[in-house]
Parts: sequence; structure tokens; C-alpha cells
Amino acid sequence: MLPLFQILVAAASLSFASLAAAAAAGPAPDLTTSGAGVLAVVVFIAAYGMVIGEEFSQLRKSKPVIVAAGAIWVLVALAYAARGEAAAAAQLLRANLLEYAELMLFLLAAMTFINTLEERNLFKALRSWMVSSGFSLRAIYWLTGLLAFFVSPFADNLTTALVMAAVVLAVAPENKRFIAVSCINIVVAANAGGAFSPFGDITTLMVWQKGVVRFEEFFALFVPSLVNWLAPAACMAFAVDKGRPPAHGERVTVKFGGYAVVALFLGTIALTVGMHHFLHLPPFLGMMTGLGLLKVYGYFIRRDELRNQPAIPEPDTEAFNWREYYKPAVKPFDIFISMKRVEWDTLMFFYGVVLCVGGLGALGYLALLSTSLYQGLGATSANVLIGIASAVIDNIPIMYAVLSMNPDMPHGQWLLVTLTAGVGGSLLSIGSAAGVALMGQARGVYTFFAHLKWTWAVALGYAASIWVHFLINARLF
Repeated sequence: MLPLFQILVAAASLSFASLAAAAAAGPAPDLTTSGAGVLAVVVFIAAYGMVIGEEFSQLRKSKPVIVAAGAIWVLVALAYAARGEAAAAAQLLRANLLEYAELMLFLLAAMTFINTLEERNLFKALRSWMVSSGFSLRAIYWLTGLLAFFVSPFADNLTTALVMAAVVLAVAPENKRFIAVSCINIVVAANAGGAFSPFGDITTLMVWQKGVVRFEEFFALFVPSLVNWLAPAACMAFAVDKGRPPAHGERVTVKFGGYAVVALFLGTIALTVGMHHFLHLPPFLGMMTGLGLLKVYGYFIRRDELRNQPAIPEPDTEAFNWREYYKPAVKPFDIFISMKRVEWDTLMFFYGVVLCVGGLGALGYLALLSTSLYQGLGATSANVLIGIASAVIDNIPIMYAVLSMNPDMPHGQWLLVTLTAGVGGSLLSIGSAAGVALMGQARGVYTFFAHLKWTWAVALGYAASIWVHFLINARLF
């Protein structure tokens, strides 16, 4: 694991905009030893400490970093004003905000699609089919892992992990060992599946939108990502019982328009890739265009449901389900409900992190990190350590730091850091959003120490995926 200071410096260097501004105004001044620079780091450490303690304090992670972002940029403005460059600070801030806005709009569209698919019962139908099919425990173990690996490149790894974990909990609610091992398997599979797709994780999205790796080049990571999941999955499979739980649960049907939304989502991805590849337009434009089409289609879904709305029976019994008839998120369909259910805490956390570390990057920490990591350790060692660090520190600021530094390294190394930052979070249960969410969903069964028991197997997959990447993509180094 990286020393704490290097990790904090890595997070402090997060900024696309500092590079754009540097092209016009030269390198950022070295203010790392100034009073403003030191105080800014202290503010960021305090805010990130609150983020790490979110599970205990119940203070949403976006709140401290948003406040810290404002404080840090005030310090940046004061430091630049003392040098007679007050306008430069405002220019850097606007550039940071523009980069964030592009990513936020992309994620807003993608999350709305996923929420709509969930509202149309796509994920519930998949879960009910698996629960009622009578598979053996070992088959469920492999099937949930396989689906997590192949669904997460399109849906986010958090949603994928929650759906698959719900299957595990429904199939064998009393089998704690099966639940714990299956949850680890799902977390590893979801994180690995997101590493070879620009749509699978925020870090891969950042790499694609930055233009460092083209869309089709991500698939060079497919085999290493598959190995990253299969190696620990094969080790843990021996701990899964061979029994066959009784099939139960009623079938859930997909609501009207559900499959059309799937087709529209896939069409939106194709549109986004085409506009970016052939017209060189930023990816958010294609996603927002697709979101507009989804909203238009949602109009017809809503009209159909209003036209075919069942009559409300007389509530003459205690068993009358009011939610079935009056809950807006269920009936009738409303696309703005799907937009409201977007993970706004995550998007606002992203805003706070971008501006916090963007401000710290403007104070000159970028050159310090570049010297200590990529020039001091070398690209391979640095990229491997970055993946390990992502098991403790959120991979978003770490990946931003790398993109901001823009180190001179072969294309294979850029793919390597994309891989390690994506799958390194699987080493610990707290290393990814999927792991944290499943600790809450399977509370008391899938725990930090239950995951730690199998960290050796996950680490084996981490090392094996790096080795396979060097083996099959040797021409890129």
C-alpha cells in the first residue's frame, strides 16, 4: 500500500483542467510549502476522513467534500492573488467545472436508464427466474458471478452486485458460509466486468472520455479481467455446498416497454460511441440524446398505463395494499421518478472530489506526485501500487491523479492502470461501492473479516490478471 502522504498527494492532484490551463498559462506554480497549500491539504484530509467514517457517522460522503471544495478554492484564489494572478484561479475553476459537468451529464443519463430498467422489473424478473429455477447452490454461485461479470459492463457494478446478492439471500437465507463466499464472488466479478468497458465504472469512463484509450481498445482487457474473477472464484468454489435448495418464489413479469428500454439503451451506447469516434463529439452528448429519446418513449409508456389502469377496489380489508395503487414510483410510469432516484450523493461526491483535488493540483502537487511515483518507481510498479491503494482510497481521485499527471508511458501501461484501478478495490470489502453495499445488504454475514479471509485468493487473481495482461498484450508495451 502507498504511504499515506503519497495517497493524499495522489488525490490532491486530481484535475483534468489543470492540464488544459497549463497549455495556455504554463505549469502550475509550486505553492506546496506555502501556508495556503499546507492548509488546503489539511482541509482535504479532514474532509476525506469524514468520508471514510461515513458508515459510523451516517454523514453522507458528499457533504464534507462539497464544503471542503469551497474552502480549498478560496485558499487557491488567495494564493494566486498574492502572486498577482487572481484571474488564473477563476479560469482553472471554470475548466474543472466543465470537465465535471461532462461526466455528470453522462452519468445522469446512464443512471436514469438503469433506474428505468429496474422500474420496468427487468432485474426483478431475472432474480425471480434464478430463484425459482431450482439450481444447486454451486450452480447459483457460478451463475451469479457470471452474470455479475457480463452485466456490469453495461449497468454499474453497484446495481449489478445488489441484484445478484438478492438472489443469493433468497435462495439460501440460513446458509451463512454460502452467502459470504457468494457475495465475495459477486463483488470481484462485478468489479472485474466493469474494468473492460467504458460504461462499467467511472474510472474507465474517465479514461475513455479523456481520449487516452479508444472504445475498442478496452476489450484488450477482457481476458485479464476474466482471469481476475475466475482465479479467486475457482478457489472459493470448494467452500460452496453441492446441495440443491427448494425452488420457491413466484415469477415476475417485465412491465410494458421494458425490453424496448433495453434496446433503446443499447442503441444509445452505439450512438454515443459513433458520435465520439466519427464526429469527435464528447460522449455526454450521445448519452443525453438517448436520454431525450427515453423520455419521449416514457410518454407513451405512461399513456398506456393510464389508459389501462386497473380499478381501485374498495379498501374493506386490512390486507389492502395502498402502495400498489398510489405509489408514484410504481404506477403510473414517470420518467422523472427514475431521474429523481439517481445516486445524487455519488454525483455530488464526485463534484466535491473533482474541485477539491483540482484546487490542490493548482497549488502544485502534480509535479511532486509525478516525480515520486512514475519517475521514482517506474510505470509498472506505480500502476500496480495504484490498484492496491484503490482498496483503501476511492479509485476516482486516484485515476484522476494519473490522468492529470499524464505520464509518458506506453499504451499497455495505460491499460494496466485502467485494469488495476478497476479491480484493486476487490481486495477489501470496503474497496468498492459494490462491497460496501453488500455489507449492508447481507449485514452480519458478509463482513470485512469474512472478505479478508479470502483476500489471498482475490490477490492471486489480481496478480494473475496483471501477468496475463503483460502476456497477451505484450505488443502494447
